[in-house]
Amino acid sequence: MKLAIVTAYPPSKVTLNEYAYHLVKSFRLKEKVTELILLTDVTSGEKDIQFEEDGCKITIKECWKFNSYSNTTKVLKAVNQTKPDAILFNLQFMKFGDKKVVAALGLMLPLLCKRKGIPTIVLLHNILEQVDLGSAGFTTNKLAQKVYNFIGTTLTKLILKSDLVAVTMEKYVTTLVDKYKVDNVKMIPHGTFEIPDSPTQELPEGPLKVMTFGKFGTYKKVESMIEAVEIVRKETGLDLEIVIAGTDNPNVPGYLANAKETYKHVPQLHFTGYVEEVEVEPLFTESAVVVFPYTSTTGSSGVLHQAGSYGRAVVMPNLGDLATLIVDEGYRGEFFEPESVESLANAIKAIVTNNDYRIELGEANYKAATAFPMERITDIYLEEFNKIIDKKK
Repeated sequence: MKLAIVTAYPPSKVTLNEYAYHLVKSFRLKEKVTELILLTDVTSGEKDIQFEEDGCKITIKECWKFNSYSNTTKVLKAVNQTKPDAILFNLQFMKFGDKKVVAALGLMLPLLCKRKGIPTIVLLHNILEQVDLGSAGFTTNKLAQKVYNFIGTTLTKLILKSDLVAVTMEKYVTTLVDKYKVDNVKMIPHGTFEIPDSPTQELPEGPLKVMTFGKFGTYKKVESMIEAVEIVRKETGLDLEIVIAGTDNPNVPGYLANAKETYKHVPQLHFTGYVEEVEVEPLFTESAVVVFPYTSTTGSSGVLHQAGSYGRAVVMPNLGDLATLIVDEGYRGEFFEPESVESLANAIKAIVTNNDYRIELGEANYKAATAFPMERITDIYLEEFNKIIDKKK
């Protein structure tokens, strides 16, 4: 099978590029896949396809740009040139741009590819019905939210015209089936990127690192975490380092720079900036606890799956999709009230002052992560493509 994947891809900074890297890393080792065709966004640096193990041929076609009105035409041209046997779209609603028309044109691609007779699966990481538009940084204006919801419903109908829509949570399946009366939606778990053998719970000497990882500024805010750690320092006397790993959300440029200036008086506060793939493992394994300073959620959390794969204890709000993952996949964490700095401080303190509890949480999360390795997830996608191919025959 010549499998095409339409996605952002490292060194891209467009959302879901990291997920695509791990999809490719797994797909390339499958016997059924003879060639991977990456239909990616244009980047200044070379695409990261250097893997330790040999795999199938990888062809890269840089054929779209974030917020470009010509994306649809250029991606279809690349499809015509490469002639894939099947196409997987790695999507969320603002994948191709944050301009409404650009986003809409890009999301028409699955339908257009299906009409060409190419088996088409869309991996949809979030659905608008489950997103708090205000907290997620789209808009707080009630009228604008109604417009977004109308547009979202229209685009979802387009996406559902593909052969199969894969979502990462069972509640997403229920929502889409109930609202749109379709039967081509399936839950395929997010999956875990890297699963080291029995990750160590030993921490490096020096301060305990309290880390958060992501794109910040909308529903992910660092202020509460910084202030919470300061409270824990005062109450316990512990030597704690605050690690803010990641970049601004595209909707809030300059957010982290402002936070860095605002809290420049806080000791042992470290902003890493963009985290390269090779830096991810030490970032997690050197951390005592991973914090999710979220006020809402917009999909299955890749960071929680990463924290689990490295056996880390986590602190998170008991809301939305994070709460669902606790129930569905068996992750564990110390919870806090989303709007309360004091509650967050108590949650962090519960872990950093109790080493046995930290280890217990980390081991439970590792067990949850090992249930859905990326190798298993990519097998499911190949099985679904084969079903589509057989049906078309």
